Amino acid sequence: MKVTFMGAGSTVFAKNVLGDVMCAEALRECEIALYDIDSERLEESALMINTMNKNINENRAKVSAYLGVENRKDALRGADFVVNAIQVGGYDPCTIIDFEVPKKYGLRQTIADTTGIGGIFRALRTIPVLADFAADMEEVCPNAWFLNYTNPMAMLAGYMQRYTGVQTVGLCHSVQGCSRGLLNDLDIEYTEPIKERIAGINHMGWLLEIYDADGTDLYPQIRKNAAAVLNDPNTKEWDLVRYEYIRRLGYYCTESSEHNAEYNNFFIKDKYPELITRYKIPLDEYPRRCIEQIARWKREKERYLHGEVSHRRTGEYASYIMEAMVTDKPYKIGGNVLNKNYLIPNLPAEACVEVACLVNKYGVQPCIQDALPVQLAAMNMTEINVHLLTIEAAATLKKEHIYQAAMLDPHCSSELSIDDIVAMCDDLIEAHGSWLPKYR
Repeated sequence: MKVTFMGAGSTVFAKNVLGDVMCAEALRECEIALYDIDSERLEESALMINTMNKNINENRAKVSAYLGVENRKDALRGADFVVNAIQVGGYDPCTIIDFEVPKKYGLRQTIADTTGIGGIFRALRTIPVLADFAADMEEVCPNAWFLNYTNPMAMLAGYMQRYTGVQTVGLCHSVQGCSRGLLNDLDIEYTEPIKERIAGINHMGWLLEIYDADGTDLYPQIRKNAAAVLNDPNTKEWDLVRYEYIRRLGYYCTESSEHNAEYNNFFIKDKYPELITRYKIPLDEYPRRCIEQIARWKREKERYLHGEVSHRRTGEYASYIMEAMVTDKPYKIGGNVLNKNYLIPNLPAEACVEVACLVNKYGVQPCIQDALPVQLAAMNMTEINVHLLTIEAAATLKKEHIYQAAMLDPHCSSELSIDDIVAMCDDLIEAHGSWLPKYR
């Protein structure tokens, strides 16, 4: 079995995913190909992975590193699984551009990696790279599974599944810890194992049902406790946007409040600046995290690269997916897949949805869901509209679809005029320069 890791310079994430592979008995004798376009980061990751292979895996895995586009096909050749963790354009310059250009128009963001104007442009610069990956994969590893961890998840996985022949599933962390995180934050006692049903789209999936092992419906207590937190002016809780979703929409959302604050037209509003304080919304949160992450890597680099590198298997989906396909031991994930056959009946077939999927030797098999409550489907559609138009822009290279995606984004459209939206998009296109293809 061969695993190729695209964006291997993401050293800590590569450690988690590939360390998990080494911890799985059925996978540990695999071939690992590390690929990146940054020589320094690739060298660092190769040193770490080789050290970890020695320390926890008795050098059972064969590890190779491949630098640059000219070596990409060799990295992919014969792969069974391709893990994608690239970030096109990085923090500097592209994330800075995604935040600073909209700020000139009065448009503030928190994370800007999933939807909204930042998510649109992150997709537009990433999709051409994934299209190149796909072309190489179709030539040198046509049967491989592409496990995508890169954001914006729904746009990237949606593009790959609609416009390439590569077997793709999008993977995110938000589903796994959603229910227990909510119960613990609201101090709700429960017995394991809990029973839950989650469906929707990436970063806006909905916790539709939740019962504990005794069959107790936990939602009445969830709604009661969330309302109490919102009504407490001195609350120390931070998850207030999602608790407001519970109060107004009836259900909890899978992704964090700092993400969801910018996915709608409710919270970040120039005319209502007090909402930022009321809902504890961390504007410019992602650039802050990037700066902290860069500083943390500089501090911890020596420990990671030269210390006693060890690893215990995490809850990341990737190794469990590989294990399930190799051994035919079934495993359930929350996967991002096309809504073919209307997995969620009241969302469009071309949307990328996040639903429970069975994984075994036959691959990733999505599970059909009931229709979402109408208000939840409506919330999802505000994001799906942006996803579909952004994918259309990337597929056709027509600038008008970039404008339309931004015009239909609820945050952009609630804050800016059409003329300002178009001007902002033009400024972003110019600022990104060669990070984007030429649009007409």
